[in-house]
Amino acid sequence: MSDDFLPRTATSAAERPAPSWAKKPPPKTKATTVTRGKITARRYHAPRDPHEHARKIAESVLNAWYQSFGGSTIDIPLGTVAGLSLLRNVPGLADWVLNLQPEDLPRLLKEIYLGHWIKRPDLINRAIRLHDWAWNPDPDRQQLRAVHAATHAAINTGLLDLTGHDDPGQRAGVDVLSPLLTGLRHKSDKKWRGEYHTPTCLTDLMANMTVGKASARPGMSFREPAIGSGGMFRSVAQRLRDLGLNTHDFHWYGNDVDSLSAGCAAINAIIWDLGPRCLIGCADSLAPDDDYAKTRAEAAEAFEQRDRYMETATTIVAHRRAFALLDQLMPSKETAA
Repeated sequence: MSDDFLPRTATSAAERPAPSWAKKPPPKTKATTVTRGKITARRYHAPRDPHEHARKIAESVLNAWYQSFGGSTIDIPLGTVAGLSLLRNVPGLADWVLNLQPEDLPRLLKEIYLGHWIKRPDLINRAIRLHDWAWNPDPDRQQLRAVHAATHAAINTGLLDLTGHDDPGQRAGVDVLSPLLTGLRHKSDKKWRGEYHTPTCLTDLMANMTVGKASARPGMSFREPAIGSGGMFRSVAQRLRDLGLNTHDFHWYGNDVDSLSAGCAAINAIIWDLGPRCLIGCADSLAPDDDYAKTRAEAAEAFEQRDRYMETATTIVAHRRAFALLDQLMPSKETAA
């Protein structure tokens, strides 16, 4: 399958220089050991509070990114952590990832996003800004080293302990992308965007107050016009699970004017397993246009595109098998002689 089937984003604006405090040699990590030339993850003593744990992960990734001179492009470290958050924490996986070279990481992240694109092309397309950089055929070497450092920081601080569970209810215990996104944002960005994520204690309180056993019925819809990274949806999903209900039985529609926030919400929708009826849009919720209809049309187009590529791939595989079988049946020139 071709590597260029996903739509590409427009050329980004000029980057801001890295902050002055980041211009110092990166410290040696204290969370890894080296055994016979291989890096092995050491157990991170995580805080009991998963939200505090997520903040520690964000802090660790931020330090690793800027101290490795990764620059001010925030979609790269954010997309790295988002991609790693889609992995399941099978034995030995963390050590395997830690022993990858910097140039191996874009391929790993592409394979992660591709695997989920097959299931949810609409959500992966919505998160294009988080993984578009990984498809660059000529990546910046310094940024790859910073991606490598951010990967080590995330895993060694226990990212997979939060997002790697098979049980979606445990994966949805916390939003790991929110503190990283807000930490990467410049203060002026937050101000003019009006981007202030609602604290988890408030979203949990609102979910508990508005979603009850009597009011929550399969088939009903939840809408969030300023979804951010999806914190309100996370709280509602956990409330539904506490009530013994399945998130797949409900409709979810979230929208945000910022493409990075919408991308984080799309990835979180996969991590938290909100289900097949979840749509994430990127538009101005205050505009008079029907953005929900636009989002549904974009999702339908994404699935149609997926089906076309899968049909083409299936045809190519079938032809290759046919030619291989024909080669086996046809006698070679030496045998014929």
